[in-house]
Amino acid sequence: PETGRLALYLLGLRATCPPPDPSPQRSLVTWLKYYLEEDWAGSRRHGHPLTSYYQYSLGVLALCVHHKRVREEVIRRLLAAEHHGRLGHAGGSAVDTEAVVALAFTCLEREQLVGTHLAAELRAAVHRVRRRMVEAQGPDGFFGNVYSTPWAMQLFIATNTCQAEPAYGRAMAALLENLDTFTTAATMAQALPVLYGRSYLDIASLRCQEESDTLTPITAKPPPEVPGNMTVWLVVECPQPWCPQYQLYNQPVSAPAGASLLDVLRAATTQGPPNFTFATQDTPQGPFLSRVLGLEAQQQQRTYWQLLSSPGTSLQMGVADYRPEDGQTLILRLSEW
Repeated sequence: PETGRLALYLLGLRATCPPPDPSPQRSLVTWLKYYLEEDWAGSRRHGHPLTSYYQYSLGVLALCVHHKRVREEVIRRLLAAEHHGRLGHAGGSAVDTEAVVALAFTCLEREQLVGTHLAAELRAAVHRVRRRMVEAQGPDGFFGNVYSTPWAMQLFIATNTCQAEPAYGRAMAALLENLDTFTTAATMAQALPVLYGRSYLDIASLRCQEESDTLTPITAKPPPEVPGNMTVWLVVECPQPWCPQYQLYNQPVSAPAGASLLDVLRAATTQGPPNFTFATQDTPQGPFLSRVLGLEAQQQQRTYWQLLSSPGTSLQMGVADYRPEDGQTLILRLSEW
């Protein structure tokens, strides 16, 4: 199901003040409600959505911003997942997912789309999520990583707790120092509201008649060229039970200095033996590494290709944005989320 993509589209559509005729929006809202049901029914035996809790909660948030009621069963699925700690990845917490879930809960209560008793349960869940985020803030100031931090900050803004929470100020300082990390439209769309003290919940009360058309196109500047070449050591790991052999590839790769990780992977395909192969999938956040050496990350099996810098530091950017340094060891590891 295209739950997350359609949810983001509906949020963007609402934010751009569409024409008064509601017919196209009504059709899309109906489709989103259908996708939410398909998302859960398609994976009912696993006890989690077919896509992810991140996409599932985005769907609930988008419907709420459009002032549409959501069945109580749908809300309680998210409540149960939060209560039993099912929102995180296998290797730790998932700040972005928890933040989107809490934003959806806050919206449902604010728009009075739920009853009094359920609203109290949603408030309690939001309080728990907020507390976990403060406790999990890293020494770098980020909630999770640089990309999940704007989601967490939107939650503090939406619940009017940003001014009284020191963790929010530390996160804002870290965000301002790393703005050049947000290079795609999708990641910019998460960070920009925070810089203006807003959250996605503000879209619900947007007064379109007062909005002026101030959008002007800009031309992105290409990154400066760096002379010379560099050598990056590329390692591919596949733990059991997926592979009997843990390390599948361990070779130096020569690439132009300043090249992205995606460029390094492309260079590796021409520098065998052993032969290196990979594939990417286009997403709103940019290219997503989907297959390495014939092994494909499977949504149904909840696996993905994790990007690491040796010995085990998770990269904070995607394959098209991260630029390795000369002599660095990069690890592509098939992991479970």
